[in-house]
Amino acid sequence: MIHDWKRRLIFWSGAITVGLVAILFALASEWANGIFHKLLAISPYLPLLITPLGLALVVYVTRRFFPGSQGSGIPQTIASLDPNESTEIRDQVLSLRVTFGKIMFTIVGLMFGASAGREGPTVQIGASIMHKLGSLARFPKHDLEKGLILAGAAAGVAAAFNTPLAGIVFAIEEMSRSFEEHNSSTILMTVIIAGITSLALLGNYSYFGHTNETLTFGSEWSVVVICGVAGGLLGGAFSRALIEVNKGLPGRMGEWMRAKPVAFAAVCGLILALIGLASGGNTYGSGYNEAKSLFDGNAALPESYGLLKMIATLVSYVSGIPAGIMAPSLSAGAGFGANIAHFFTSVPPGAAIILGMVAYFAGVTQAPITAFVIVMEMLDNHQMVLPLMAAAFIAKACSRLVCPTPLFHTMAKNFLRNQPQHPRDTAVLVKS
Repeated sequence: MIHDWKRRLIFWSGAITVGLVAILFALASEWANGIFHKLLAISPYLPLLITPLGLALVVYVTRRFFPGSQGSGIPQTIASLDPNESTEIRDQVLSLRVTFGKIMFTIVGLMFGASAGREGPTVQIGASIMHKLGSLARFPKHDLEKGLILAGAAAGVAAAFNTPLAGIVFAIEEMSRSFEEHNSSTILMTVIIAGITSLALLGNYSYFGHTNETLTFGSEWSVVVICGVAGGLLGGAFSRALIEVNKGLPGRMGEWMRAKPVAFAAVCGLILALIGLASGGNTYGSGYNEAKSLFDGNAALPESYGLLKMIATLVSYVSGIPAGIMAPSLSAGAGFGANIAHFFTSVPPGAAIILGMVAYFAGVTQAPITAFVIVMEMLDNHQMVLPLMAAAFIAKACSRLVCPTPLFHTMAKNFLRNQPQHPRDTAVLVKS
């Protein structure tokens, strides 16, 4: 009995820790973004110098001292769930050193103008915290290898976006692509505790505020189809590009990327700065402020914002820095929705923006349930449930025409293939 309570205490402490770390990570990311915009206010041309140098520095330090902290963290966490992998691989992917590097250099990347989010890295951070505490508490092997990792990942999403339901759905649909009753209580309790921690410290807020936008069933629903098709194709193109680069480009370009990763990061930084200039300085950071301004109807963004944000996020990710794609993808989707709204004058602009957001996000992740639940919770809008669901599932179908396999699971499979002791293909990473 005492041993059981010891386990519960460590388990609850882990859930609270995930919530606290997610909050501190969010505050630090906002601070870093603020620092960059203060530099941007000095001169819009300053990123041409600091962004290449900053990204090169981040790639050098992460590769030298924090290997494994690059990328969003979601593919690595999915890879850690493979029961066929050794404990050493799992401990490496979910180590506290990687967690520290993920937090620190995501913040530094934002400080230098990367188009990156913190939500994806928070998934790996949450999984790492629960994995470490689970090993200390000596949980049963099944819980330690899958249940606690899933729970930590779900808690990371829930605390990062303040969307508890989306955290649960994310664990089911994206992380495991299945649901085992044995893990349900572990995931639910961790998400609840992490959510309560966030709620207690930050209050009951919606990530993007509140909107009452709705659609009348009938002719207005044509915008649902257009947003679903456009968002799915664009999201699929984005994912396909990431997958191809992640596998390694052929020819001299691929050889140069592998041989000179720091120089390649500097080139990516220069491209980011040029995109930033073209967008009027709007493509830097997570895109949260830009998406919110679109919802509020007071945005002064170029018509090309969605496309430029999409490219900037792609460049940031392939540069090799720790960088999430969830928040930037939502922001790019909002930009695409604003473009589509111009062609549907009878449809409330906010409705088209929401649909563009969920469709593009579903196109990138090919996880439609997660997409519409997370957007619904972030905007505190339940009138749009059916249109959001329809747009998300249309987007997934269209995305698969361009990118036949899900982004994060494909990248997890590539990650495992690149491990020296694991050249084989893994059968556990199942297509959706």
